[in-house]
Amino acid sequence: MKLIFGLGNPGEEYKDTRHNIGFLFIDRLSELYKISLDIYRFQALIGKGEIVEEKILLVKPLCFVNDAGKSLYEVKQNYKVKNEDIIVISDDVDLERGQIRIASKGGDGGHKGLRSIIQYLGTSDIPRMRVGIGRPEERMDLRNYVLGNFTFEERKIIKKSIDRATGAMKVIVIEGIEEAMREFNAFNLKKCGSRNL
Repeated sequence: MKLIFGLGNPGEEYKDTRHNIGFLFIDRLSELYKISLDIYRFQALIGKGEIVEEKILLVKPLCFVNDAGKSLYEVKQNYKVKNEDIIVISDDVDLERGQIRIASKGGDGGHKGLRSIIQYLGTSDIPRMRVGIGRPEERMDLRNYVLGNFTFEERKIIKKSIDRATGAMKVIVIEGIEEAMREFNAFNLKKCGSRNL
């Protein structure tokens, strides 16, 4: 079983913000594979389903991003999921807007949600997929930027990148993360991977 954990903040005011890439991604998978997020436990909404007969858990934590590690730890323990079968989805200001980057492990890169996860799980060997949101203009505060809403143009780019990320997730679940890294990390938004959904 794969545990797919999308980082984001709960509440309507954060729904379309740059920091909620993980929630947008989980919502897209939920829609695509008809998985209802109808279980409320461990400070999270959880959905059980399958991607091509492989069992998955979709998880949206209902605590704020900075405290997401506790929720992930509790879900992982309850469902007896190994660290290598977790995939965390987050935004990344250091990636160009719309790019995706898949890794089997790594540091937090300054992302407080990833930092919380690493602290609670006691390891940085956690597979993750990062979706680029780019950096703000020099005068704009970083916190205000990540908690700000997407512009119309950004929405179009992010929609394409999330669709491509769902294709990458299918490869991760079916063929493994190494194959997904080979196929999807080599391409940017203008040169999409050969597979999509």
